[in-house]
Amino acid sequence: MTLIRNSLSIIILASFIFAGPVFAQEAAEEGSDSAASEAENLRQEIDSKNAELQKILEEREQIVRQLEETGEQKGTLQKELRNIDATINQLNLSIKANRLMLEKLELEIKSLGGEITNTEKLIENKKKTIAKLFVELQQKDKENLLIIFLKNQSLAESVSEAQSITELNINLSETAEEMRDFQQDLIHKLSEEQSKKRQQEIERANLINRQDIVSDQKSVKTTVLTQTKNQEKVYEEQIAELDERQAEISAVIEEIEDKLRAAFDPSLLPLKRPGVLGFPVENPYITQLYGKTAAAQKLYKSKTHTGVDFRASVGTPVFSVHDGRVVAVDNNDQGTSRWSRYQYGLHIIIEHENNLSSLYAHLSKTTVKKGDVVKQGDLIGYSGNTGYSTAPHLHFGVYWAPSIQYKKIAPAAGLVPVGVTIDPMDYLPKTSAVSANAR
Repeated sequence: MTLIRNSLSIIILASFIFAGPVFAQEAAEEGSDSAASEAENLRQEIDSKNAELQKILEEREQIVRQLEETGEQKGTLQKELRNIDATINQLNLSIKANRLMLEKLELEIKSLGGEITNTEKLIENKKKTIAKLFVELQQKDKENLLIIFLKNQSLAESVSEAQSITELNINLSETAEEMRDFQQDLIHKLSEEQSKKRQQEIERANLINRQDIVSDQKSVKTTVLTQTKNQEKVYEEQIAELDERQAEISAVIEEIEDKLRAAFDPSLLPLKRPGVLGFPVENPYITQLYGKTAAAQKLYKSKTHTGVDFRASVGTPVFSVHDGRVVAVDNNDQGTSRWSRYQYGLHIIIEHENNLSSLYAHLSKTTVKKGDVVKQGDLIGYSGNTGYSTAPHLHFGVYWAPSIQYKKIAPAAGLVPVGVTIDPMDYLPKTSAVSANAR
């Protein structure tokens, strides 16, 4: 009877010993299934946000294209009002895209967080396996091959034990390699997580600043309607006067810059090399190059375009092309109405350590102030249609830094930068994204 009870106890105890790992395995599998299900749900949500975002961006792109086409047409009051409305619509779509992007980034960061946690667990498991294998090897290493062969009763047992040491070494090496792969994967995922968090900050800034720009555009429309009393003739008279005054400003600038250029030694410039400067906008597309372009022959008295124009709708983020210090943030506009906007409008100048300075003109908003130190790629403002401009774009200029002067040239407000201009394409990265009409 006692023997039966003891046997029964052993059976029950054994069942618990072996059942433990089974229950643990089932729990682990359930946890793994749950994590996989959550990851799949996150992927589906991200895909849904991507599809919605793509639709909004396509709709926004249509409005941008329409604005570019109307920018080439003769200026009328009704065209001006339609363009303002279209600009507000594309900005509202950009704001909607900002919100969607923030939601998408939040989901992606959450998904990455799960992957990071899983990878950390895998690394920890590999560490434990390596420690266990290392202990086993240490124990085996205490015996040399002669002792192994002497202590075993047969040659087969000795060979088997010797082989097990070799297999332990191989296993240890393979496990260490797998752990290194997981560690590299973890570094990549952590870097990606930080990148998405930085992108979140940019999207939040874009959202807030674009909301401000929408308010500004609504004020511009109110001003235009108030000052013209919605009369086409009044608008045309105002624009004709603007063209005359701007021609006077351009003549003064040209005279000063001709004198500066005559005394300038080109050998003082840094070596011309593509990529010295970065692009001021993402996805750059050049609409007008530097020099005596076809458009310059029609638009400017000097017949010369002193910078490079980039396609950039109102509210497009603008970035510093190189490390430097902000030396000017100014506005040449007398007011917000089309006929009171002169020269570069709202603009920024950054001085770089290589004796080059960069100009960013026709902005709608700035995010830096004079004296700020910036790095290449830092957000400095948003493109617009301020200054003497017929359509939204970014005018980007490069100067020989020591030559820049800031002049009061009426009727332009603020100070107008003048100096020795340089072809930005000598220092910008090479690109084929150039309009057929840019030359």
